[in-house]
Amino acid sequence: MALRLLVFDGTFKSGERLLRSAWFTGARLYRALGRVDAHHGATNWTDAFAWLAAYRPGEPISEIQYWGHGTWGAVHIAHDTLRADALESGHPLHEPLAAVRARLLPEARSLVWFRTCETFGARAGQTFATSLSRFLGARVAGHTHVIDALQSGLHGLHPSESPRWSASEGLAKGTPDAPVLAKRSSPSAPNTIHFMNNAIPEEWFST
Repeated sequence: MALRLLVFDGTFKSGERLLRSAWFTGARLYRALGRVDAHHGATNWTDAFAWLAAYRPGEPISEIQYWGHGTWGAVHIAHDTLRADALESGHPLHEPLAAVRARLLPEARSLVWFRTCETFGARAGQTFATSLSRFLGARVAGHTHVIDALQSGLHGLHPSESPRWSASEGLAKGTPDAPVLAKRSSPSAPNTIHFMNNAIPEEWFST
């Protein structure tokens, strides 16, 4: 069977002790429940991709989840940021990310899910989702809202498709081209799950 792997922001940040404890504890809980095969607290994206590329190298990866901070079109490990420009040849993260790509299942049967705030929101989020999905040849998923225990605005994308969700979804202030503030997750917001939910409805993918 293919591996299900979880990476979380494993750095220390003053004022976020409870949040980072929640990521660590949640990762251990997911492992105990058999929802992931292994987890890793990464210090930066080079560390994250190196672990994903090296863990049990003879086995393919069917799912990668990342838990940490995000902004529109970006995901962060402390001050290290992953954006669409990392997919360009010559970027320091290009080759490490390509090494992860080599371990994914063919025919877009793998999933990369960013459980981070607003990463798929606004125009930048749609661009990031599209570019990453096509680069990896995998399904990708992310959120348009600020997330916590409730995680709203969850959307998935196949590499051959374009986003169907609105670029203004989840915006509290600003425009799709110049976002300022994202809405918090709520039971009434679109495509909302609880953090203990580990499955994405197929109809939430652009197909």
